[in-house]
Amino acid sequence: MINIFEVKEVSHIKEVADLAYTIWNQHYTPIIGKEQVDYMITNFQSQEAIKEQIDGEHRYFLAYYDKEAVGYFAVVPEPETDSLFLSKFYIDKDFRGRGIGRQCLMYMENICQEDGLKRIWLTVNKYNNNTIRAYESLGFKKVEELVQDIGNGFIMDDYKMEKIVGAY
Repeated sequence: MINIFEVKEVSHIKEVADLAYTIWNQHYTPIIGKEQVDYMITNFQSQEAIKEQIDGEHRYFLAYYDKEAVGYFAVVPEPETDSLFLSKFYIDKDFRGRGIGRQCLMYMENICQEDGLKRIWLTVNKYNNNTIRAYESLGFKKVEELVQDIGNGFIMDDYKMEKIVGAY
């Protein structure tokens, strides 16, 4: 059973930060290295950073599988471009392949429909091949290459991908 709900309480922010630490270290250390993972967790996925994002325009959601927090995502509605920016989307490696990502995407599409938005877009590391394939299987297409300086000598070398809502 998969349940998804919006993060509003401090205890849930802590759950997201704990998941971020686990998932980022599992998944990204081989791709971008431990030093950059630590930097990004501290600056973008710590409890303080997540709270600041929620106090801004981000909406965070936790995904539970049989009462266990196994993933999360964060979105930012962009009505001026009829888009929903998928800022964060992570599922614990032990729970991938169980339909959790697809269920989360359907939840995001419902947000789009409620807000009158036509597309979801995201960025993904160019060397994150399994994730790129997963996004493509969910209907996302590469639309641009992006290189962004994130500070401390680190860059994000990404593809921008987008999906028209309702298109598979």
